[in-house]
Amino acid sequence: MRARFSTVMSDLLATDDRATLVLADIGPLDLAAGTPAADRVVNVGIREQAMIGVAAGLALAGLRPFVHTYAPFLVERPFEQIKLDLSHQDLGAVLVSIGASYDAAAAGRTHQCPGDIALLSTLPGWRLHAPGHPDEVEALVRNAATTDDRQYIRLSTQANRAAFPTDGRIHLVREGAGTLVLAIGPLLDTALEATAGDGFAVAYTATPVPLDRDGLRALSSTFDRVAVLEPFLEGTTAAAVGAALGGSGILVEHIGVGVGEQRRYGTPADHARLHGLDAPGIRRRLDLLS
Repeated sequence: MRARFSTVMSDLLATDDRATLVLADIGPLDLAAGTPAADRVVNVGIREQAMIGVAAGLALAGLRPFVHTYAPFLVERPFEQIKLDLSHQDLGAVLVSIGASYDAAAAGRTHQCPGDIALLSTLPGWRLHAPGHPDEVEALVRNAATTDDRQYIRLSTQANRAAFPTDGRIHLVREGAGTLVLAIGPLLDTALEATAGDGFAVAYTATPVPLDRDGLRALSSTFDRVAVLEPFLEGTTAAAVGAALGGSGILVEHIGVGVGEQRRYGTPADHARLHGLDAPGIRRRLDLLS
């Protein structure tokens, strides 16, 4: 996903005079070196708060800033600047993160950020994406370049085998009965593995905020239970899912990254297992619903 973002960003810098890229000593620093677009790649150094302020200034100048670094340095560290410089001033920007919840597990807790979607969802007017395939990344980035709104695109090292439309809708992937499993972003393939051969229906979206409430309500109308698989902090989508299904009598379960820290290094696969987000862990949680 990160490689695809760099490829698409390089093309946008060359073909779209509005496109700009703001970095904080991490990422494709020399992406436009030696080209007329070189002055639209801004490296502020390890100054993440300033990175957001610079993006706001570029937006005020009529440009379309893309801001890229690890999720905790892009969302958590400069959150006040995101709230004031972008949201409060109603300025547009595209934040593109890497590291997801624990992709950079070997770098320790400083590089983990399961709460990014939950934190940004407290601000108005944001579209928050968790793509599950590099093709979805490309579609989201190219679309974001044509708008002036505020978007967050969460890149991951985990990816599904197939891409789906990035229209913000919830798409039915596999028909079934009893329980509908809504997989968000890169958890789709794991969801399909966890539920193989047992009659679970599986649906997918790459855009948890704003959630496709009408689509979820319509799709879940014939089910007794809905399980939402979140590759970020468990319960992040609870309010939106509750609003969509309120009064329906449908049992809802959220399965995501636990709030408790796993105080160890290891690999992303280790952390998925520890949080119960590998296929066996998801299956154990689903079995409790039946």
